[in-house]
Amino acid sequence: MFNKKEKDMNEEKNKVWLVIEKNVYGETNPTQTFSVIKFHKTIEEAMKYKIYLEALNDRKNQTYFLASDTETVMNKVITAHNKSVNMKEVA
Repeated sequence: MFNKKEKDMNEEKNKVWLVIEKNVYGETNPTQTFSVIKFHKTIEEAMKYKIYLEALNDRKNQTYFLASDTETVMNKVITAHNKSVNMKEVA
């Protein structure tokens, strides 16, 4: 049991938090792009950076979010893609 806690602590130390920028272009057929803007070792650093970016952001088509692994990022991209496909089917 001690080894499991130690393993979890090591995984947390090795975790990388990504600050990802999402841009949406176009109104009738929107295109989305995702870019990793910065990475941090702690959630606190990543959140602080994200908050600063949001405060400086003056674009309606640009948002930021945090991700801690590729699965989180892929789920976000897949969800956005599925929503765009569903919107096209309805129209």
